[in-house]
Amino acid sequence: MPANEGCLASIRVISPEGTIVNALPPAAVSAGNVETSQRIVDVLFGALASALPGRIPAASSGTMNNITIGGVDPSSGVRYAYYETLGGGMGGRPGSDGLSGVHTHMTNSLNTPIEAIEHDLPVVIRRYSLRPGSGGAGERRGGDGLAREYEFLAPGEVTLLAERRSLAPWGLRGGAPGTTGEDLLLRPGGREGRMPGKFRSRVEAGDVLIVRTPGGGGWGTPRS
Repeated sequence: MPANEGCLASIRVISPEGTIVNALPPAAVSAGNVETSQRIVDVLFGALASALPGRIPAASSGTMNNITIGGVDPSSGVRYAYYETLGGGMGGRPGSDGLSGVHTHMTNSLNTPIEAIEHDLPVVIRRYSLRPGSGGAGERRGGDGLAREYEFLAPGEVTLLAERRSLAPWGLRGGAPGTTGEDLLLRPGGREGRMPGKFRSRVEAGDVLIVRTPGGGGWGTPRS
């Protein structure tokens, strides 16, 4: 619905000072608008599911999967910095399956086309696809997450800021949880490193970053 005073006045939010949603100096507040906000929606929907059974969707991916890449382009000698977010699975909801490969709740970002990345950066996108089966099972399935693979053609630095790598997006009313996200950094020679949801690393030419985003939770008991 359009933003209006009626919908904003329908609930009262209490956020005590010193908590994660009302931090005090010198607490760090990075990523509040991209990650903390997503998890606040999960908490609110989880609480409302008890008060409004049958009307609340299952948890969506719960993260914006923030990726930053920077370095010097060897073809021009110019420094570059690139930032993007990746969608995931929407939770199943009353009457409909969740959508796949989309942002939910706190953002309306569009994806960056492969052609734009490869035109401007010393990076090749080896894969960009949905993650079949990453959405939770249910009467209404959760949407699937995404898989994006970046091959670096020159030395640089990569940073990932993401959530839902340990705790899966929950299902509702008998629906199964979605699959957690997964991040891998492949080095030449086949060395594979599983990375956490938040990391910063130097990369060399030939390294590959694989980001697999979470699926949404399922809604309702799966039909036999």
